[in-house]
Amino acid sequence: MPTIDFVLLDRQAVNAGIEVAAGVTDADLNRPTPCRAWTVYGLLAHMTTQHYGFAAASRGESDPDLWKLRDLGDDPAQAYIESAEHVLEAFAEDGVTERIFALPEFGPDVKAPGHQAVSFHFIDYVVHSWDLAKSLGTTVDFTQDVLVTAWAVTQMVPQGPGRLDPGAPFGPEVDWSGPGRLDQIVARLGRNPLWPLSS
Repeated sequence: MPTIDFVLLDRQAVNAGIEVAAGVTDADLNRPTPCRAWTVYGLLAHMTTQHYGFAAASRGESDPDLWKLRDLGDDPAQAYIESAEHVLEAFAEDGVTERIFALPEFGPDVKAPGHQAVSFHFIDYVVHSWDLAKSLGTTVDFTQDVLVTAWAVTQMVPQGPGRLDPGAPFGPEVDWSGPGRLDQIVARLGRNPLWPLSS
């Protein structure tokens, strides 16, 4: 979907997540999250690593070591916010959507056109911002444009047994008929909107 301004929409999604992350305290770091086996700290570490990985890919870097999980130091929330600002700066460069991104996190020799790679990042950060908000007992607010496009992107995420593979970015679709576009998005991508009541 190259005609969609994924850079702009990604910025909106990431900024919404930054607002949520700014509320994380040390007492929150061991909270469970909708992502199995991840605490809030683990989720922040994953999100931070992905930001730096995508930023490096946007510059033509392909070293898989750039995608290794990062330590968040003494201030995990601030470390996350800095990583988010870093990827937004990288994506703001002219011509980023016309570049080819190497994405070793997704498999050996995986490459994607820039517009598609930014769309991957975009949908990840709609979902992960929801994950983080749920973990903290709060909500995340997205514009209607973000929700409409995120719903369209979810329709292109493959279903099937691959979602059960270790490390798969999204789990099997959760049966959900409730209202609310964000709930519909996360359910299609393997989250139960009722979490943690559903745990």
